[in-house]
Amino acid sequence: MPSPSFLDRLGHAFRRPELLGHALTHRSHGAPHNERLEFIGDAVLNFVVAAVLFERFPSIPEGELTRVRASLVNRDTLARLARGLALGGEVLLGEGEVRSGGDERPSILADALEAIFGAVFVDSGFDASRAVIERIYAAEFANLDPATLGKDPKTRLQEWLQARKIAVPEYVVTGTVGEAHAQTFTIECRIPALAVATAGTGTSRRAAEQVAAAMAYARVAAASNGTTGG
Repeated sequence: MPSPSFLDRLGHAFRRPELLGHALTHRSHGAPHNERLEFIGDAVLNFVVAAVLFERFPSIPEGELTRVRASLVNRDTLARLARGLALGGEVLLGEGEVRSGGDERPSILADALEAIFGAVFVDSGFDASRAVIERIYAAEFANLDPATLGKDPKTRLQEWLQARKIAVPEYVVTGTVGEAHAQTFTIECRIPALAVATAGTGTSRRAAEQVAAAMAYARVAAASNGTTGG
């Protein structure tokens, strides 16, 4: 059974608790597992995110809406939100997946979160699933900026620096741990001209770079306080 604290974070009382159990069961653990619920959860998530964007940004064209939706429903975003829920500790995995660190694997976390959205939909309908999605995505939706809609952190940071004629950052691997099939990378994003260096970790170099870039962007944007200095 999921822990009470996890149920509190999820914020939905299941009428059919077995659905949540299925959503949290990876196929390596046995059947019934979460792949069918993931299928329906993916569809519900895409619709809810599309509806939120459509309502919030009435003047933005379809192509831009499509781009930002993709950035909000991709594996990296889902895995990050799943970690925020401490979802990894709730997923039932087979012994091989447990040994290989499956509870931190982005694909497993992302699939489980989508399966949960599907389970809520099957349990209580669309309005309930939308409420859960909007609760989990609250910070993502609150921080949406039309000027950077759908741009990944590295692109956003690079464009910010180039607009101010500052050299683009360099990304340096500062640490690698784990076996070859389950490594974690630590990468620094360095902007010498601004004396900024931020570190990010991830299960791939690209993911770690994006985390470091997001932290760097938050720092330089806050320091600039809206100015365009050069």
